[in-house]
Amino acid sequence: MTQARQVTIALVVLDALSVVCAFNLVAWLYGVGHEQWILSPLFLPVVIHFLGVYLIDGYSARTDMLSVTYASLHVIAQIGVLLLTLLLTYAFIPVGFQLQSSRFVTSVSYLAVIPISLWYRRFFYRRVHTGEQQRYFLFLGSPESCLAFKEECRKNAMKQSVLYATHETFVRSAARAPRDKTVSTPPFGDVVDYLEEYSGQIDAVILRESSHELPSAVAQRLIELSFTGVPTYTLELFHQVYWRKIPLYRLNQTWLFQEGFQIAREPVFERLKRLSDIVLSAIGLLLFAPLLPVLALGIWLTDRGPVFFHQTRVGRNRVLFEAYKLRTMRVHQGGDVYTREHDDRITPLGRFLRAARIDEAPQLWNVLKGDMSLIGPRAEWVKLVDDYERKIACYHFRHLVKPGITGWAQVNYPYGANLEDTMRKLEYDLYYIKHFSFVLDASIVLKTIHVMLFGMGR
Repeated sequence: MTQARQVTIALVVLDALSVVCAFNLVAWLYGVGHEQWILSPLFLPVVIHFLGVYLIDGYSARTDMLSVTYASLHVIAQIGVLLLTLLLTYAFIPVGFQLQSSRFVTSVSYLAVIPISLWYRRFFYRRVHTGEQQRYFLFLGSPESCLAFKEECRKNAMKQSVLYATHETFVRSAARAPRDKTVSTPPFGDVVDYLEEYSGQIDAVILRESSHELPSAVAQRLIELSFTGVPTYTLELFHQVYWRKIPLYRLNQTWLFQEGFQIAREPVFERLKRLSDIVLSAIGLLLFAPLLPVLALGIWLTDRGPVFFHQTRVGRNRVLFEAYKLRTMRVHQGGDVYTREHDDRITPLGRFLRAARIDEAPQLWNVLKGDMSLIGPRAEWVKLVDDYERKIACYHFRHLVKPGITGWAQVNYPYGANLEDTMRKLEYDLYYIKHFSFVLDASIVLKTIHVMLFGMGR
């Protein structure tokens, strides 16, 4: 069993023990303790706790448990777990359930679990990574694809170094292929030699897709490694597993016909998503209504301009609609189509509204009407879409689903301010379209709350 799997199992066991012990200790201290331990009624809180932690990758060995981002997500997820537990316990479970004896016990117990479960995650992370040997990815492909992969690893702040391996098949094909003189060839070695030399330090082997077959000795060695916990991925699959996006180099007009998309194509799930959009957007508009007069007055006092900003956006199947937002820029301001950091067109109040994502609240009306969904690719301005579709192959794939107020690209990549940013966000959008699920939507909701609380909008 690999060390990563051992840590995951340990975290699952400790999470269950933490919830059980916290509930029993708080119940005893509050004076509602029982002669025997509370066990079976805690099945529900434990399962919901597992789900909340899973949504933020709290059981993944690749998650940086020491980061401030993870700490905030952990707190947000656990507060969500607490609220869901209270809702289910008091609204849906019949009277007489043992946990209904005290809301205070349930609340304090969960709040106590937050620092405890975060502490031992940080402990395990330090224990595993302190003094750890350098880890590697072993990449098999052309020199150009290797350099591109190393650059992608750098952008994603991967701790592993990249070993570029080759063998006779790759050497012969590389020698025949035209070589860009401006691209420096990375140092490379024989794949079998690398597997022996760096035994125990390789986290994954990545194969750049090609029509060449692997030599039997290499294929056999990779099979042996996979049974010891060192996986072999195609480069496309690696993007999806590690970075949870679809690499654009794999896109073509037949991409949609591969496996995946089952849930997105299933009418029953589409109807459930629409129902949840209607209910949640209606609740959101009711909660936002008391704030609107105050915000409207503040926006109007800034420059006596209109309160709302509207723009023609592209929706599902390229149907156009008018999207509404609170105005955050001064009126009659031309210039760049993108919003830049420290953009002087943005009003002081508008800067706050953008940072907290409050300016997008009126789009709940678009969701209620059916133009948008709560979660999906960003709804883009029609003029920008026309330009993107000319310059980015298969950009139109993102119009297969309704655009959303928030989405996988929005919570994983900062605001796009050029064509390169748009291409990188498209990779995340296509991952969402292919892997859509209500679990992924729940993860996006938690990360969106994190973005709103820490003012990461622009």
